[in-house]
Order: sequence, then C-alpha cells, then structure tokens
Amino acid sequence: MREKIMKISAYQYRKFSLILILSITGIMSLPVSVSGQADKKFIRQGNREYEKKQYSESEISYRKAIDKNKQSADAVFNAGDALYKQKKFEDAGKQFMDNINMNENNKKKSAGLYNLGNSLLKANKLEESIDAYKGSLRLDPKNPEAKYNLAYAQDLLRQQQQQQQQKQNQQQQQNNKDQNKDQDKEKEQDQNKDQNQQQQQQKDNQTISKEDAERILNALENDEKNVQEKVKLAKAAKERVRSAKNW
Repeated sequence: MREKIMKISAYQYRKFSLILILSITGIMSLPVSVSGQADKKFIRQGNREYEKKQYSESEISYRKAIDKNKQSADAVFNAGDALYKQKKFEDAGKQFMDNINMNENNKKKSAGLYNLGNSLLKANKLEESIDAYKGSLRLDPKNPEAKYNLAYAQDLLRQQQQQQQQKQNQQQQQNNKDQNKDQDKEKEQDQNKDQNQQQQQQKDNQTISKEDAERILNALENDEKNVQEKVKLAKAAKERVRSAKNW
C-alpha cells in the first residue's frame, strides 16, 4: 500500500471549534478575559506564520499562547501541528495527547487522536498508531482518512512482523550451520588426534630405547666372547690330538 498519510490541519480543527461555539452562543455569553484575548492573539499570529510555512516561528507563537492560557486546547493542538511539520513527531505526539485529554468534544478529540496516530506512525510506533486510529474512529466512524491510515499502519505492521520472522529464521539457519560446522571441526580434530596417537604408538613400537639397545649389544658381545672361547678351546684340543705320538 502506498504511503498517503492524511493529517487534520489547524484549519480543519478550527472548523470544529466554530461549530462548538455556534452551538452554545444562544445559552452562554461571557465576557472574554484579558488572558483569553492574549492567547488568541498569539494563536492568530501562529496561524499566519503556519500558512507561510514558517513552522518554527508558528510553534513559538503557539507556545506563547499556551503560556498565557494553559487550558487553550486550540493552542496545544496547533503547536502539535507545527512540531509535526518540523518532523518532531514524538514532541508533536505529546501535544496531541495533551489536547485529547483537554477536550470533551468528540469531533475535536477524534481529530487529536487521528493526528496522534500520524505522529506515532511517523515515529515508527506502529502498534500505538493503530490504537490511536481506532480510538479516532470510535469517536468519528465516518472519517475516511482515519480508515485509510489505519489500514496502512496495519499493513506496515504485518510487513514488519514478516520481516522480523524471516530474519529470525535466517539467523536460526545460520546458527544451525555454525553449530554443524563446529561439530564437524571437532569431529575432524578427534579423528586427527586418534590418528596421531596411533602413529605415535606405531613409532614407539618400532623404536628401540637406548637401554634396550645397550642390553642387546651387551648380549651380542657376550655371545661373541663365548663363541671365541669355544673356538679357542676347539683349536687347542685339535692341536693336542695332532701332537700325540703313535707308539
């Protein structure tokens, strides 16, 4: 599935705010406080900067609005938008989460959850983004962008899980190969060791020690002396026989 991440813009979010304001004008009319006027001034300034793609400057303006009014859900949402445009997805996600917790209106809460899902998706937190999209759809089931991005995130998660499983299988196969290789090497070493031992034993059997050689030489010398003595005795006896006179 090709990437097509839709995002609720600050303009779309302000449309939800307008609907909410129109629904209560007939029953509630309170004077706007000075702090309220100050935060809206910074919000308008941030909106102008945002439209000019000056996202860093717009973030600063929205944060000034938040400083003036900590409960300004609009400023918090718009600050998340500006952070998202700067690819600060984790920081943007925190702003959208704060916005969700501050809002009671389901449409605006759904928009916050939707943009939270986009921020988490961009931060490669797929399971968390899926939960955010599902939460957005529970509050606004007709949001087609949320349905599309939910399907997209689920498809990415499946691909990631398949790749992880494939990687684990390849690693297991490599481990098995390495183990078999080690076993073959160990077996070869054992065979060489046995062969060397056999060769050494044969060599030892064929080799006469120095002591054995001396004993053999001594035995041969003794035998030779004995033979020489016997030869001398035989010669002497023969000479005696020859020298005897026949009277």
